[in-house]
Amino acid sequence: MDSSDGDPRQERFVVDADLIPDDQLMGLVEEYCTRYHGLNDLESPMDERGRVMAAVRRGELVVWFDPAENTAGLGPVASAAN
Repeated sequence: MDSSDGDPRQERFVVDADLIPDDQLMGLVEEYCTRYHGLNDLESPMDERGRVMAAVRRGELVVWFDPAENTAGLGPVASAAN
């Protein structure tokens, strides 16, 4: 492995949303709402929770885990290229 190769154990990966407890998944949904919908000048970004959760259930948004940062968050499936 040369220095340009990253450690695959440190790469982000998708976590099956069904494996995450409902309260933790809702926390990720709320974080997504405040981060992305709060920037759209919505009066109440939390009103988007139902739509965001539905997008997670449909697979349009997925749960990403970043072991290097030890963080999780929601994002589009296309984030795999990042």
